Amino acid sequence: MWRNTQRGWGIVSILLHWLSALVIIGLFALGWWMTGLGYYDPWYNQGPWVHRSIGVLLLFATLGRLVWRLCQPTPQLEGRRLEIIAAHLGHIGLYAVVLLVMVSGYLISTANGRGVSVFGWFEVPALLQNFPNQASLAGDVHWYSALTLMFLAAGHTLAALKHHWLNRNKTLVRMVNPVHAQRSNRSVR
Repeated sequence: MWRNTQRGWGIVSILLHWLSALVIIGLFALGWWMTGLGYYDPWYNQGPWVHRSIGVLLLFATLGRLVWRLCQPTPQLEGRRLEIIAAHLGHIGLYAVVLLVMVSGYLISTANGRGVSVFGWFEVPALLQNFPNQASLAGDVHWYSALTLMFLAAGHTLAALKHHWLNRNKTLVRMVNPVHAQRSNRSVR
C-alpha cells in the first residue's frame, strides 16, 4: 500500500517519516559534535560539509513530504478531542521547526555569498545574503530551533508510546505497518 487511507499511513509516508526522524537525530548529533572540533581536526571542514549536504537533501525531502501529505488523505487520529487538537498542533509545530532549522542553516551557510555544495553533486545558490550579522543571528536561530526540535520530537515519541502502551490504540502501529491499514480497510467493507 503506497498511498495513505483514512485508516492508515501508506509506505511512502511511513518511509519519509522514519527516514526524516533518523536524519534529524543524526544531524543534531553531528552538529553538536562539530561544535567541539578544533581548527586542526580533520573533520573541522569535512563535518560541516557533510552536515550541510545532508541538511539540503533533508530540506528537499521535507518539501516533498509536505506536498505528499497535502495530496494524500490523513488517517483519522485516535483519542479524545483535546488529544486530537494537541496532535494537530504538535505536527504543525514539528514541521514549522524543522523548516526553521533548515532555513536558518541555509542562511548560515550562504552568509558569505557562496552557494551550498551538496556532496559535489550540485550547488544550491546563495539567494539570501549580506544581511547584518547574518551568520551569527542565523546560527543562534539554528541552534535554539534545533534544541526545540529535539524536545518536540521527544514529546512526539512519548505521545506515540502513550497511545500504544496506555491507550492501546493503533496510532503507533499505523506508522510502522502499512499492512495494518490495508487490513483495517478490508474489515470495514
